[in-house]
Amino acid sequence: MKTSDFSYYLPEELIAQTPLEKRDGSRLLHLNRFTGEIEHKHFFDLPDYLREGDCLVLNDSRVLPARLIGRRESGGVVEVVLLKDKGNNIWECLTRPGRKTKPGTKLIFGEGELKATVSDCAEGGNKLLRFEYEGIFLEVLEQLGKMPLPPYIKTELSDKERYQTVYSREVGSAAAPTAGLHFTQELLDKIAQKGVKICYVTLHVGLGTFRPVKCEDVESHEMHSEFCIIPKETAIMITETQKSGGRVVAVGTTSCRTLESFSKQDGTLEESSGFTDIFIYPGYKFKCIDALITNFHLPESTLVMLVSALAGRENILNAYAKAVEEKYRFFSFGDAMLID
Repeated sequence: MKTSDFSYYLPEELIAQTPLEKRDGSRLLHLNRFTGEIEHKHFFDLPDYLREGDCLVLNDSRVLPARLIGRRESGGVVEVVLLKDKGNNIWECLTRPGRKTKPGTKLIFGEGELKATVSDCAEGGNKLLRFEYEGIFLEVLEQLGKMPLPPYIKTELSDKERYQTVYSREVGSAAAPTAGLHFTQELLDKIAQKGVKICYVTLHVGLGTFRPVKCEDVESHEMHSEFCIIPKETAIMITETQKSGGRVVAVGTTSCRTLESFSKQDGTLEESSGFTDIFIYPGYKFKCIDALITNFHLPESTLVMLVSALAGRENILNAYAKAVEEKYRFFSFGDAMLID
């Protein structure tokens, strides 16, 4: 299986640069994964496709405003993206320009509310920074930090909350679980009133999610690792849903990967936590989920491979071609797809 098998043509103007004014006003392409049939709807139509007894699984991870623009004490602008908390106020970071941030370099952010010293070099050219601040680190970040938007988004975000889901609560992601950006609280209430159960998992999205597949053969790609949690109440709710004949509907590839990582062969779950590097591509047999709500993904990406595993490569590539033809908006701030 070749990486090029998952390529498709996408005009650059279809890459959404900003979110819509209304979250649930985005378009929704409904794909029947068994027949390949396609319908064009809007996200606010989603309740029409959910049934009483279904279980909607959301990723409640919240994006850390992890992009800091500062300056070196000796002069010169520096950009820092926080990647991993190493403890004791030390973070593994991506720094630009990297050659100007050698060990011992002192950095200043804002008016000095946050300072850092480069303490060491880490794997892959990243740097270890020791931060100094007063108060609570997350509050300082909320004040000074920017959202680490994907590299294909060139427009600055005026409202940081538009890169958060309305139900986000567990801080730790370097990128948003974007399928959830379409939900409003009103839409979630409407779904619950229909008798659909709603539960949460946590997967902290890493910047590795944007890493391209460089191997010619799909099977040779090494997935990045991400931390995830399945709470006890979620495990119970999903298992009860399966026993009663309801469907497990994952919101986003992050929720899907979390469930599939920890589900048993019969699809049931127990309270779990840990790192996952699960790589789902055609040939994979799904154990837990029955349907998936997702955005449109980059060509030749692991996420296109995941949805192809669920719906079939030909069905997915045909759906993407139709979406291009109908001028859907693509990627993080783009439109959505329901695969069931």
